[in-house]
Amino acid sequence: MTESILVVEDEVRIARLLQIELECEGYRVLLAGSGQQALELYQAETPDLLLLDVMLPGFSGIELLRRIRAGDAHTPVLLLTAKSSVEDKVSGLDLGANDYITKPFQIEELLARIRAALRLASARQAEQADPAEVWLTAGDLELNETTREVVRSGSGIDLTPREFDLLVFLLKNKRQVLNREQIMTAVWGYDYYGDTNVVDVYIRYVRRKITPDGQSELIHTVRGIGYVLKDSL
Repeated sequence: MTESILVVEDEVRIARLLQIELECEGYRVLLAGSGQQALELYQAETPDLLLLDVMLPGFSGIELLRRIRAGDAHTPVLLLTAKSSVEDKVSGLDLGANDYITKPFQIEELLARIRAALRLASARQAEQADPAEVWLTAGDLELNETTREVVRSGSGIDLTPREFDLLVFLLKNKRQVLNREQIMTAVWGYDYYGDTNVVDVYIRYVRRKITPDGQSELIHTVRGIGYVLKDSL
């Protein structure tokens, strides 16, 4: 089945360029020029991926992302952001964006990020097709891949989709020292072109969320190599 991409971009020239390039790659492309139009198309067409500009007429791309993530944690969303817009990038990632790319961008890099996001979404969907509920554990930390629950000492923990994928990979490789490249390949995809420092940033996010006051550290830094998740020191 042809994968569909909803391109949300109010600059007609850029939207048309993206449509041509994506259709040449075999995708079915839907175009929206505002947040409201995009929301209506998303609800009607259920696209496989959203390519979402942050600056839009009506409500912003960030607000659109918030509305989508309120009921859909799985559809990949890639943000198109201005080069200097650090706040938009952080807000988008915190709300569950899968990735971002800054304008101006190379179309080859954008296509690679789209392929990576779709591949990871497909892998997650295949895992969810298995009705068996499997809990991954480390000490008193528990994670259920089927229901996407994360619990420590009986208290639920909210993670963004990227944080969840990172924690799943660490738990599946418990007690193994993993370098940044291994983590990036598994969690961000083979075609990801970003800096490996993003791994350190997300490790810090996950650590903070799974280690409430008084709880022992589960994710440990191995100097000069990377990270390891284990029950105790």
